[in-house]
Amino acid sequence: MFGCKCFYWKKLTNLFPPEPEPFSLPDPIPQWPPGEGFASGKVSLGEIEVFKINRFEFIWTCSLPEDKKKCVTFYKPAGIPDGFHSIGHYCQSNDKPLHGFVLVVREADMPETADVLERVKSPALSKPLDYTLVWSPDEGNEEIYGACGYFWLPQPPEGYKAMGFLVTNKPDKPGLDEVRCVRADLTDRCETYTLIFNAISTSLNLPFQVWTTRPHHRGMMGKGVSVGTFFCSNDFGIVKDLHIRCLKNLNPKLSGMPNLDQIHSLINHYGPTVFFHPEEIYLPSSVSWFFKSGALLYKTGISVGEALDGSGSNLPSGGTNDGQFWIDLPNDDQREITKHGNLESAKLYVHVKPALGGIFSDIAMWVFCPFNGPATIKVGPMDIPLSKIGQHVGDWEHFTLRICNFSGELWSIYFSQHSGGKWVDAYDLEYIEGNRAIVYSSKNGHASYPHPGTYLQGSDKLGVGIRNDAACSNLSVDSSVHYELVSAEYLGDGVVTEPCWLKFMREWGPTIVYNSRTELDKVINLLPVMFKYSVENIFSKFPVELYGEEGPTGPKEKNNWVGDERS
Repeated sequence: MFGCKCFYWKKLTNLFPPEPEPFSLPDPIPQWPPGEGFASGKVSLGEIEVFKINRFEFIWTCSLPEDKKKCVTFYKPAGIPDGFHSIGHYCQSNDKPLHGFVLVVREADMPETADVLERVKSPALSKPLDYTLVWSPDEGNEEIYGACGYFWLPQPPEGYKAMGFLVTNKPDKPGLDEVRCVRADLTDRCETYTLIFNAISTSLNLPFQVWTTRPHHRGMMGKGVSVGTFFCSNDFGIVKDLHIRCLKNLNPKLSGMPNLDQIHSLINHYGPTVFFHPEEIYLPSSVSWFFKSGALLYKTGISVGEALDGSGSNLPSGGTNDGQFWIDLPNDDQREITKHGNLESAKLYVHVKPALGGIFSDIAMWVFCPFNGPATIKVGPMDIPLSKIGQHVGDWEHFTLRICNFSGELWSIYFSQHSGGKWVDAYDLEYIEGNRAIVYSSKNGHASYPHPGTYLQGSDKLGVGIRNDAACSNLSVDSSVHYELVSAEYLGDGVVTEPCWLKFMREWGPTIVYNSRTELDKVINLLPVMFKYSVENIFSKFPVELYGEEGPTGPKEKNNWVGDERS
């Protein structure tokens, strides 16, 4: 993987875009209600205590020779508190505000009650033995040295792991005291995530890539802690061993997580306003309104549905989605009324869980719509409304606020979009008031987007796919006020009472029997021959959920209830 060739450009400052400015939220972060460790600036991981650094000292900027606007800047952490140590450097592209972090570490005080085995363990932290030069210049004049980045991988003692790379702008090795390695049992596997720099020098045959990293084991039960460092490589092949690790949270108390009062304060301060499309006719409602409006519970082999009470107490609880039960709309004249929801009763159902090893909190906000409307296919300039595809009873959609547990700062929001979605950093959100963001819900399908517009689920290049139209309107729900906390397992039994309907693990709509392929074939037959194969290939990749032939399951049956968001 490692090589010793030069990766540089002459240091002509006027050719590089200016360094990114630090980002801050529109309003100051408030004083949160008192608690144990949330927003205290530090998080205990067991034998290690970590502190988040978001102040940096510039080291080096590089860009692609053919495009000086595509820059990446490398930084070392600044303002490290006494007793803490760096574990690696940070980098980011210059086309966005400075919005990142690296963790610094120190050994936690050993409690007096620690047993003998705990006390005889090797220290949690150790200096490296040496550094390996991952990338270096192959010419020796001072002009080039001043413009070169040198990438160093700490060489840990036996039983320890490196957590990140160091960068210098001169060929001298960093001092051994500049970084710490971490005892192996306190670390976890990490993986590459976002490619932020990709350079190929054809004349020298030099590939060079820089990636962000994230823990491999994520989600509510994942102990991997994101440390904010980067991975770099001069190998375009698949790199299985990154030579660096992330930290592991071995503190069972998850002391950095917010308590109940802090959760409500966070939602009141950050809860987004959800805007539905001005032409939306399938609006959300509360679950209770849906049940009281005549929703019915069906069981296999029984043709008559059972009326549900407002709390869903007569729903079967627990188990798995075995196909034995499902919910449907009323079968009388109330059916059409119920389909269109009830905006006045609508609320967001909130699930709070640890993320990235407990240094972040994920506040997942679920919205329920009694009905999901049909899709519209876009083929170039043509929009073709479909009559059935996309329709289903009982639509659950969500977005997720990721909160930094060191400060209580809103870090990013995940926008769920059918079978996928994406994280959007706080600097790229729209804000309606203070630090409360805007979420746009797409027409009929209720997917979430950070900005208004038409989003294509398919091929942007060919202009073929499912239309997702998002726009501002008078139809909205303010989640900072209209919400219900339904689950926060880490707080312990009895702190948050889960509603009966949340424990219903079957489908919130019936199986709809129709040949969805027939509708798609009609669309394909309208196209010129030269487009038919490409369009058919795109249609074959549409998610199963789009076809709506099976009713969707509730929030607890979704992968992201326990796991991380899909991204």
